[in-house]
Formats: sequence, C-alpha cells, structure tokens
Amino acid sequence: MVSTETPVCDFGRPAPDFVLPATDGRILSLADVRGERGLLVMFICNHCPYVKAIRDRLIRDAAALRAEGIGSCAIMSNDPTDYPEDSFANMQRIAEEYHFPFPYLYDETQEVARRFGAVCTPDFFGYGADLTLQYRGRLDASRKEAVAGARRELFEAMVQVARTGHGPREQIPSIGCSIKWKEA
Repeated sequence: MVSTETPVCDFGRPAPDFVLPATDGRILSLADVRGERGLLVMFICNHCPYVKAIRDRLIRDAAALRAEGIGSCAIMSNDPTDYPEDSFANMQRIAEEYHFPFPYLYDETQEVARRFGAVCTPDFFGYGADLTLQYRGRLDASRKEAVAGARRELFEAMVQVARTGHGPREQIPSIGCSIKWKEA
C-alpha cells in the first residue's frame, strides 16, 4: 500500500462528464448525480484502510449534504485484478451492506479517474452548482483511525459551497492509498 496525498484544489476547473454503471444496475451520468447546489464526487474503494476508517462518517455527511442540495456519488477506479475486494460484485455487497445514500459507480477503464486527476482513495472533488471545482481536501483529520471530535472539514466546505458557491481558500489535502492502475 502506497500512501498518496492529493494535489491542491484547482479552483474553477469544470467537472468532467462521465457515464458509468452503478451497483444498483443503473447507468448514471454527471447530470444524473448532481444536486441543485452542487456535487461531491468521491473516489473510494473497498479494500483501502483509509476509506474503511471514514466510511461511516462519509455516509453520514453525504446524507446530510443532500439536505443542502449537494448530490454525491462514489467512483471505484481500482484494477480489481490484484485487489479482488474491489470487484464489482464486492462493490454491490458493500453498497448494500452499508446502505450507501449515494450511487457507487464502477470506472472499469479508469478513464474517468484520469480525467478527474484522481490519485488516491479517498479523493474528494467538491463542485458548486455551476459544476466548477471548489473543494479538493480531506473528510477530516482522520487517517487509518478515527480522530475523536475531528472537525467535519469536507461537510463544512460543501455546506459553504452550497450556500455561497465558493469553497474555502484553505484546504488540507486528503491522504489515502494510491489508485491501483492497470498495467499498460
């Protein structure tokens, strides 16, 4: 496992469009998952200890952001060849077991992750109503273990985006497992 830190937010960068299969059998696009006031795109996977450590809080925050007009989706872009826990069947199992309040999408070709510039799991991209990037930070101060009383950085930032159209200027990068790219 290689720990990777996300780049700083490229404010104003437009959200790349996509069309991907969801664990519930639907085929969804960017337009299908966006909310009235913005969109949170999360690159996650099933095997990563960083994702496992924040999964419950991620579910809580995505559900709460829906009330603020922020749509959410999670995208799994890892190559499951060497990480069978990240297979589509296991994605379906995890989404159902944890009652994901957002679509869990499979980026089999890894093209979507490349267009977004995703580098790790978790990697968060928060967009305003105009679908321009306003947040590229972490969920909170947790790493592989929850930090008691940690400030809800991603939630607070996305509420700010929903209400003002702009994310906070100061953002702390997310850290996680590198995306498992397919061999060329």
